[in-house]
Amino acid sequence: MLLIVVAGMFAAVLVAVIVFLSAGDERRDVREALRNLADYELPSNMREQEMLKSIQERVVAPFIAKLSALFDRFTPAGYKQTVRERLVKAGSPAGLDADRFMTLKVFGALSIVFWPYFAFKLAGLGGFYGMIVTGLLWGISFFGPDVWVQRKTDQRQYDIATRLPDVLDLLVISVEAGLGFEQAIDRTVDAVPGALADEFRRMLQETRMGTTRAEALRAMDERCQVPELRSFILAMLQADTFGVSIGRMLRQQADDMRIRRRQRAQEQAQKAPVKMLFPLIFCIFPSLFVVILGPAALQITKSGLT
Repeated sequence: MLLIVVAGMFAAVLVAVIVFLSAGDERRDVREALRNLADYELPSNMREQEMLKSIQERVVAPFIAKLSALFDRFTPAGYKQTVRERLVKAGSPAGLDADRFMTLKVFGALSIVFWPYFAFKLAGLGGFYGMIVTGLLWGISFFGPDVWVQRKTDQRQYDIATRLPDVLDLLVISVEAGLGFEQAIDRTVDAVPGALADEFRRMLQETRMGTTRAEALRAMDERCQVPELRSFILAMLQADTFGVSIGRMLRQQADDMRIRRRQRAQEQAQKAPVKMLFPLIFCIFPSLFVVILGPAALQITKSGLT
């Protein structure tokens, strides 16, 4: 029970830190909007201009940058780039970037100094149990951000895979109505919000900035890493290369993605009995045994004593 309470407290603190780090983004957007107003005059005093910034920009961001630079010295080469790629796949949850993520990892690593005091002094645990609790809490502190980002990545990939058939259906309708592929995507992303719509919107922005459609589609595939989306992108690239009708290709892809979504749902349904086996054995069966066999055991014990 104590471990559950401690884990809950740590999770609450971690969420509060992430929310605090990301809360300044909205205030910063408001300030930027005010600065862009024609009748909004910036103070001439440099100190007043600096005070217009949020506390995150004035205090937290420089501290995180210095801590991240210090952490870079003790990490393998390419680790920060790997963190950036993982956060891109996760959709940059809560405005988290590589510096903030590495700062959370640093705090998690340094928490090894606090957890022994908490386990042995505050919680009053013994030697063996105190070491177990210390190791468990330190593991949650250090590996918690990695697990959270991985869960966000899996959730985002699942959302993209499940929404792709609906998006393709709308694209088929728009293309067959006479719109071009980019115009069809532009109308579709407003009708189906979500991670997939954000990726298509970013792809459109890249093409408008001069990137070819093939390069923008390949970049979207690298960011998402979803097999269903990769299949659609490969079909789209082949259609551009060989001059195949985009409307016919989109209709075929929509049918294929609908079949894949049905197969994914069937796969999840068949995994349910296996997942229910462990709570059934370790939680439900012991309770049933106590209720059913408990009175019989008491009667046998009493008859044996008499």
